[in-house]
Amino acid sequence: MREVEEKPCITVEELVNEVSRKVGVPREYVAYELMMLWKKGAVELEGYPMDNRIMYLLSIEGLWYWVTLGISLASVLAVLLIGNGPLMYIRYVLGALMTLFMPGYSLIETLYPRGDELKPLERLALSIGLSLAITPLIGLILNYTPWGIRLIPIMVSTTLATTALLTTAAIKKSNYYLSRRSRCFE
Repeated sequence: MREVEEKPCITVEELVNEVSRKVGVPREYVAYELMMLWKKGAVELEGYPMDNRIMYLLSIEGLWYWVTLGISLASVLAVLLIGNGPLMYIRYVLGALMTLFMPGYSLIETLYPRGDELKPLERLALSIGLSLAITPLIGLILNYTPWGIRLIPIMVSTTLATTALLTTAAIKKSNYYLSRRSRCFE
């Protein structure tokens, strides 16, 4: 534990080798003990440091971005391709997600990019509440345009707003992860 406190930005391999050499025990034992400390929450381990935004988006930390974009795309496809019939319930579920959750979620991700500022339940409640505020604002803006308040303009506007907010959030989150990397790996 002392080694981690002295060198907070050390890699797992370096830590295991150093402790194994100093204490004189096999590397496997040190690795096992480190894993147990991690499971207890005594040690925080991070993945491979990212060098740029593309690496962030392609890493496990960027998975949220692709999942939310996928849900947005699936909802657009459901609205365009699914009419009446047994599949209309998929359209209802995806439409409800796109209307009642996604705009607020993307705004929350933009405003709080680190992820530890809000608890998960607070994040969920704010996402739903802000979605209930953003979606009518989009409708109000559309009311004063030539397109009016119809299904396709609302779907396109909500999807564009959500995608813009998600992309902004991805940029802010990647900046955060890159700044953490530069702190340890200069």
